[in-house]
Amino acid sequence: MYMAYGWPQVIPLESGLCPTSEQIIYLKAINRLLLVVSPSHIELWSSSQHKVRLGKYKRDSNSLHREGENLQAVWSPDAKLIAVLTSSFFLHVFKVQFTEKRIQIGGKQPSGLFLATISLLHSEQVPFVNKDLTMSNIVCDNKHMLLGLSNGSLYMISWKAEFCGGFEIDFCHASSTLDEKAYYLNNGLSAKPSILQLELSLSLRLLFVLYSDGKLVLCTVSKKGLKHAELIKFENWVGSGDAVCASVASEQQLLAVGTRRGVVELYDLAESASLLRSVSLYDWGYSVDDTGPVSCIAWTPDNSAFAAGWKSRGLTVWSVSGCRLMSSIRQIGLSASSPMVKRNQDCKYEPLMGGTSLIQWDEYGYRLYAVEEGSSERILAFSFGKCCLNRGVSGTTYVRQVIYGEDRLLVVQSEDTNELKFLHLNLPVSYISQNWPVLNVVASKDGMYLAVAGLHGLILYDIRSKKWRMFGDVTQEQQIQCKGLLWMGKLIVVCNYVESSNSYELLFYPRYHLDQSSLLCRKPLLAKPIVMDIYEDYILVTYRPFDVHIFHVKLSGELTTSTIPDLQLSTVRELSIMTAKSHPAAMRFIPDQLPREYISNNCISSSSDLLTREPARYLCLILRANGELSLLDLDDGRERELTDSVELFWVTCGQSEEKTNLIEEVSWLDYGHRGMQVWYPSPGVDPFKQEDFLQLDPELEFDREVYPLGLLPNAGVVVGVCQRMSFSACTEFPCFEPSPQAQTILHCLLRHLLQRDKSEEALRLAQLSAEKPHFSHCLEWLLFTVFDAEISRQNANKNQMSVLRSDTKFSLLERTCDLIKNFPEYLDVVVSVARKTDGRHWADLFSAAGRSTELFEECFQRRWYRTAACYILVIAKLEGPAVSQYCALRLLQATLDESLYELAGELVRFLLRSGREYEYASTDSDKLSLSPRFLGYFLFPSSYRRQPLDPKSTSFKEQSAHVASVENILESHASYLMLGKELSKLVAFVKGTQFDLVEYLQRERYGSARLENFSSGLELIGQKLQMGTLQSRLDAEFLLAHMCSVKFKEWIVVLATLLRRSEVLFDIFRYDMRLWKAYSVTLQSQSAFAEYHDLLESLEEKLSSIPSMEEMQ
Repeated sequence: MYMAYGWPQVIPLESGLCPTSEQIIYLKAINRLLLVVSPSHIELWSSSQHKVRLGKYKRDSNSLHREGENLQAVWSPDAKLIAVLTSSFFLHVFKVQFTEKRIQIGGKQPSGLFLATISLLHSEQVPFVNKDLTMSNIVCDNKHMLLGLSNGSLYMISWKAEFCGGFEIDFCHASSTLDEKAYYLNNGLSAKPSILQLELSLSLRLLFVLYSDGKLVLCTVSKKGLKHAELIKFENWVGSGDAVCASVASEQQLLAVGTRRGVVELYDLAESASLLRSVSLYDWGYSVDDTGPVSCIAWTPDNSAFAAGWKSRGLTVWSVSGCRLMSSIRQIGLSASSPMVKRNQDCKYEPLMGGTSLIQWDEYGYRLYAVEEGSSERILAFSFGKCCLNRGVSGTTYVRQVIYGEDRLLVVQSEDTNELKFLHLNLPVSYISQNWPVLNVVASKDGMYLAVAGLHGLILYDIRSKKWRMFGDVTQEQQIQCKGLLWMGKLIVVCNYVESSNSYELLFYPRYHLDQSSLLCRKPLLAKPIVMDIYEDYILVTYRPFDVHIFHVKLSGELTTSTIPDLQLSTVRELSIMTAKSHPAAMRFIPDQLPREYISNNCISSSSDLLTREPARYLCLILRANGELSLLDLDDGRERELTDSVELFWVTCGQSEEKTNLIEEVSWLDYGHRGMQVWYPSPGVDPFKQEDFLQLDPELEFDREVYPLGLLPNAGVVVGVCQRMSFSACTEFPCFEPSPQAQTILHCLLRHLLQRDKSEEALRLAQLSAEKPHFSHCLEWLLFTVFDAEISRQNANKNQMSVLRSDTKFSLLERTCDLIKNFPEYLDVVVSVARKTDGRHWADLFSAAGRSTELFEECFQRRWYRTAACYILVIAKLEGPAVSQYCALRLLQATLDESLYELAGELVRFLLRSGREYEYASTDSDKLSLSPRFLGYFLFPSSYRRQPLDPKSTSFKEQSAHVASVENILESHASYLMLGKELSKLVAFVKGTQFDLVEYLQRERYGSARLENFSSGLELIGQKLQMGTLQSRLDAEFLLAHMCSVKFKEWIVVLATLLRRSEVLFDIFRYDMRLWKAYSVTLQSQSAFAEYHDLLESLEEKLSSIPSMEEMQ
């Protein structure tokens, strides 16, 4: 799959002669070349490693005035001819020729780029010049071109500039319904709308004609191409009637249709052009008003993804399954209600802000070229990396997740599953400069070695030592044209194309040495392989149409750097399957489900016992090009269909010998339009059964913008990738950053084992992953999914409740709770699940999990007070308000003793409300108890405006029992803190519980709040507050403000001294000189207060300037 990375590059174009339409009219990439046609000139660029302009053709002003601007263009399939139609209906045919002038890029090696000349061969006026017609785009084969006209007809022209004449599509003699035939007949021939676009697929022998009214017509063409116009036959109408553009994926037999609604519709051409699915940005909060209609669509070279551009703003890349891989539009949220960035809100750095007019992939899929609407000055080139899709001749492993670009690898670093990140690994310049681009990448079974092949040769990378290994002899490297790579233990298997004989062969090299002298075996192949796979010492090779050969590899001798063992291949199976289905895209062995002690630690077996052992039966999974997944028995050729719409899959059973492998119970996983699916083996008539686990789960992290890359079996997670964009003020465009994401699947595996009544196996699996950082979340999600399924069953069978309740003794819910009870996370998990579900079903949950008061008591005894607080509402719902208030009061006292004042404050608010709510509005209480938001109101720091604990309020005047208890607990704790002069805790207590400190100070002025002695009080409070920290100073300021409000002079003097607030002290002493003298004497008489002498001097200076009372009299 395709993910964008890095900054978009800008390809600057020459300015024209000020044509009337400032836009590029044609963009095409063929044979490492990029052709750009503007209204007044043509440019030919290199689309290889170095983006260089190779040639151009500029028309002069006389030619533009006489023959009109360039309007439509097409490039011949062999890239030798260019045809251009002008606005004055002139046909220009240009010839492209390369000179011997080499372009020097820099460096020691030559670039391989040569300058090109573009010369005019033919210039003639077309026959329909006087008919006042407009033209569609042009499609072509090797000999002819075809264009559509505004009168609804098609016109044929040869590449020799021969005008073959026009013709119309015959709708009267087609094998379609009467309604379809009558569409244009009822309107008359003259009412036929104009043709906007043509789309041709020579391999499928299909021509698509798009009309201005949004109708899309599917026609068949001759095997010989466009030569025989009379053989272009109408077949069917396609689309919903509002099409504006279309693009066909011949390999996948899919048609993408862009609509005026901004939606892209995918049609399955193998199934009578039926609608497969639709994709749009609606779910990301963008409507057609934001993006405009779809303007252009372009499929990747392998047809696994497509790019769609919009008329008004941006482009997006989608997978066939509907996963959003890349978007140039800034995304804020996933849902339709999510906030989004409108075009006038800080979007000056967004690419293609004015819309997209043309898009084109290069032949390798590493670059996506895009032209902004109305632009003729530049082309944007987006860099893309490709994920290993586990298809074709190259194998891969799910353990190591790799995205490979044209000259680099992006490797997921998964040492810490909490913080996955990509490592950018640049290939050695000495290799990639001569063998650009990267064509094949495969990781070893353990993920510790990477094999990379470019145009020629291959190189190996050791992830542990961080070193590359290459061919020492460049001539040997250039003799290898790698079409596929496979790892077989310590061997690398290369599928090599021999150009001299047009044949294919398998080469076996040891990973420690790449040289002809170390070649262990050379196995010629019968034809070009389409699919290959390796399991242990067996190799599967498949040829077209569907011929399967299985070879056994026998290695005699030790595989070391000092010895070269003998390697022999023997054929053990040959199977030719006759089928009308699409060809295989991937095939993987399904190994025997043997006990681990019988599995060899070495992938290449050297033991004679293992060499003679053959599998009981040969099974393999087949993924066909159309997304169909099936299971094939290679012994008898029987094939069983499993599912469809699959993009990739991973065989997981028998792939690891490690004891910490968490996915050993799984046979394989697949991903497609339905999301992720897990397949488990089971004995009996039905050997495999299926379970969806990502398709409908709304809270899982994997969504339609995260594409799965592989698995971490020791962590039990799926690793995926999604797009992120970083913006900088110093760059015009954002940087596209692939971001790895992890999603646990442990809960699915545990649920599967519990469903099969394998509680002991589930417990062992859970214990293996108990130290993983995601373990608590897995247990929570396991219990939630099981409980949610139980609720759904009850709702669906309300008339059979008695039957359901009779089975609850051995229900899956109880087995799940029994499993989780073995772990300390149990108490947190149960209440977290309760918060996520409707309170009406709590009784069912806690009947299986345990009584809520008992769970609360266990949390209380373990001093897990935050978890205990979560049970308060559950107790209120199930046991009544009196029990919940009693538990809350106990918990309030405990949290105060532990100085958990935020939690204590939430409990206080709950206690003050619970009496009124349960006494006067029980129905409203039910509603609140069902709301997770209300539940979180007292469990977590509240975002609501906190109301102070006011004893003069109506609630306190009522003096209900629980309110009085709350008041007594808070005042007792405040007195405890005040007597101990724990002032920082007092401030936190007041802020957390909203305790009315002013009223308390007024009442306890001569009680617990009294300061007996200034000297001792100043010393003690100074020690308690630790004024050297910012928080302590803030606490002192908070207390000083409250003491000033009640005019508590003793405290004001002490706190103002600690804070060195001379202005506060001055206001007190200026009216009480006796207090000033006592204050001065105390500070001067004790050495402990020497630090305040400068404060004394400042105050004395200020007070001396004030006349004494006697002088004033």
